[in-house]
Order: sequence, then structure tokens, then C-alpha cells
Amino acid sequence: YRLAYSAAQGIALNPGRNYNPLYIYGGLGLGKTHLLHAIAKAAQSRQIQAICISAEQFTNEFVGAVRQKKIEDFNLKYRHAGVLLIDDIHFISGKKQTEESFVHTFNSLHNAGRQIVITSDRPPKAITLLDKRLRSRFEWGLVADVQPPDRQTIKGILQSKASQKGIGISGEVLDFLAGQAPQNIRELEGLLNRVTAFAKLFNSPPTLELAER
Repeated sequence: YRLAYSAAQGIALNPGRNYNPLYIYGGLGLGKTHLLHAIAKAAQSRQIQAICISAEQFTNEFVGAVRQKKIEDFNLKYRHAGVLLIDDIHFISGKKQTEESFVHTFNSLHNAGRQIVITSDRPPKAITLLDKRLRSRFEWGLVADVQPPDRQTIKGILQSKASQKGIGISGEVLDFLAGQAPQNIRELEGLLNRVTAFAKLFNSPPTLELAER
């Protein structure tokens, strides 16, 4: 995660200069989309036009533009963005017309030195139906994977979430929850929510005994 985070910071400061494209992959709920939105927000704060969109939305807009004969408007929108951030790029795999459009969009932005950031749940080589031209382009820049956090990081995330919610929770309970080894941050937050809900239900502090229950 440190590599992806560091690259995202560098891109936010100097879009289009390094790591273009930046391709981030990893499992669900590990923060890929959060990184995209953080980069977009940083770009917009510097008056740079940033488009942050899912690959499904990109596909739907493309199909709509073709049907309504507004493809020039579509191209104008995406091929002149200052920063283009696409979430879950694997969605366009096998959709030939959308892939073709994205190849040209990619080329236009890359040739103009505009930043491209892409996320997926797997590395480019593992998206079997993906157009070879796209696979090659995705590997031009930096490919960074996001792995599940270690136990100490999980504990820190739990503490942060508890503080945000105004919940007083002991280190003993945090250790217990961190030891449940959730696969993603959403699941981790769900565990914390369950414990605090039980605490409210029984009008009891979130003790270890209650957490185990």
C-alpha cells in the first residue's frame, strides 16, 4: 500500500510527470477508490480538471453517446481532461467498442502529458479478455498492488474509526478485533459496528467479553 500511496501523492503534486499511467490493483475494500478520489480532489484544488469515474459509467456514457450520435461530445469530454481516473477498469474487458474508444482516449491523454490513473481487482496480465493494446499501455507506467493491512495497521484503523464515532474502546478489545483477520477495511468496520451495536443494546461498555460474544 505504501508504494501506491506514495505514487498517488507524487501524482497529486505533479500530474502527468511521473507514473503515467498509475495502475493500482487489489482486493475489495482496501482503499483503491479512496486513492482515486484523493488524487482528484488534490488536482481540483489546483484548478486542474479531474474526471473520476467507474469503468461501468464510462461504458454507459459511451454507449449512450453512440446511440444519440453525440460521440464527438463524449470524446471532447474525456480526451481533454487534465486528469482521468477510472475505477474497476476490468469492467470494459471484452467490450470491444468501449475498449477501442478507451485506447484512443488513453493515447490522446498520454500524448498530451495528461495523467491517467486506473484501478482494478487484478493486474493487467490477469484480465484475460482485455485488449492487448490496453494491457500493454497499462504496464507503461507504474503497476502497484494494494495488500491487506498487517495486524498493527488494522488496530490503528480500528482506533481511528472508533475515535471518529466517539466510541471509547480498550486496547484489549482492539487487539481481539484485529485478530479476526478481516479481508478488507469495510469488513473491519463492520466488526466494530457490531460490537458497538451490542454494547448499546445491552447498555454496556464494549468489553472483551461482549466483543467475543
